[in-house]
Amino acid sequence: MLWAVAGVATLGFLIALEIAARRYGLPGPMTSQAQEVIFAPKSGFLLYASMGLMMLVLTWRQRFIALGVAIGIDIVFVLVRWALDAKMSFGNGALWVVLGCAVIALTRRTGNERALLLKGVGLGLLLVTGRKTGDTWLLITSKTRPMVLDPYLAAADHALGNPSWLMGRLVRATGPVGTHLLDWVYAQLAVAAVVVALYQLRKVSVERRFPRHHLVRTFLVIGVVGPAIYMIFPVVGPVFAYGTGAFGTGGEHWAIANLWPDTPPPIGPPHPVLYDEITPRNCMPSLHTAWATAIFIHSRKGPRALRFAGTFWLIATLTATLGFGYHYGVDLIAGVVFALTIEAALRSFDRGWNRAGIQMVAYGTAVFAALLVSYRYLPMEMATHPWVFGPLLLLAMASVIHVYVRTTRLWEPATAPTPRPEPQPEPV
Repeated sequence: MLWAVAGVATLGFLIALEIAARRYGLPGPMTSQAQEVIFAPKSGFLLYASMGLMMLVLTWRQRFIALGVAIGIDIVFVLVRWALDAKMSFGNGALWVVLGCAVIALTRRTGNERALLLKGVGLGLLLVTGRKTGDTWLLITSKTRPMVLDPYLAAADHALGNPSWLMGRLVRATGPVGTHLLDWVYAQLAVAAVVVALYQLRKVSVERRFPRHHLVRTFLVIGVVGPAIYMIFPVVGPVFAYGTGAFGTGGEHWAIANLWPDTPPPIGPPHPVLYDEITPRNCMPSLHTAWATAIFIHSRKGPRALRFAGTFWLIATLTATLGFGYHYGVDLIAGVVFALTIEAALRSFDRGWNRAGIQMVAYGTAVFAALLVSYRYLPMEMATHPWVFGPLLLLAMASVIHVYVRTTRLWEPATAPTPRPEPQPEPV
């Protein structure tokens, strides 16, 4: 019943977003996904990652068959595109296999096996649809929010020492090697999430059921709820609002000034500024930070290599978001609080709401709201008193982390002490 309700709600949301996108002459998430059945996909890695999630419900023999079919279909598509001199890409085969498994579930499976295969297909499709939904949200923000609030965050960021400006110079100093590595990490965040999810869901084919909570759920909820905050607090980011950027991207003539990353913006009374109808207003909060935080949290129960990868992805993502000028430092603090609040809410929903869970979610929500209000109405105070507000911002984030850790530890099953063997009488 829960899966059915979630499916209907998701379908209704996608239809509403499709209609909203069409009003602005844009393709919605459902149209964009349908086009990738034939046309070049935007991310072949993401489509194969979604197929990997779907294959968790299959046997090893079925997995090899599915992978072989996907690769074979992709080879045919690549040859046809090469012959027609069309844009080269891959991933259509993975999408065809996922859709084919949906048909098999409906026509060749019954009972629990049908439900399990459909859940796997739904999980895989939700991953790619979530990406399309996010892209549509970003286009809508650029069309519906002409005024941006970057001067407010730029002023508030003085309390943290303008970390985006500092990190931008450091990343530029690393040269093309560091830049390309960080760009790859930033772009393939969803693939990193799939790697962690594959570990969490590795027993599905044996147990024939999904665990109650896993990373994909948190990832999708962050992606659905986060863009709503973009509409409330539209921000384009330092590289767009304050210069053409160190890496050949930026706001050009729409920029307030060409300052990033060499010269921090001067302290002055902030005000909303007009921006173009193309650049997404996707800074507050930093969803890349929220997603990377979720990956870090869910990798803690894995083996050492997975824990190391989760830590690396979090640090590299934070470095990239600041170093490429996509976010201000205050965005990252809000992103961490946002991720922990959603993670706590999902875990509380699974366990049944209790006092500790309610208090954690309420506290995280209150801190997140206080951050947004402070960025909007106290930026000058934050800029002129950095030694007061800087530690306060970090303390607010640290307090949410502390409450989250303390609350989730209460939910962990107590480890029974290992019984000690009783001494045996020695033979005389």
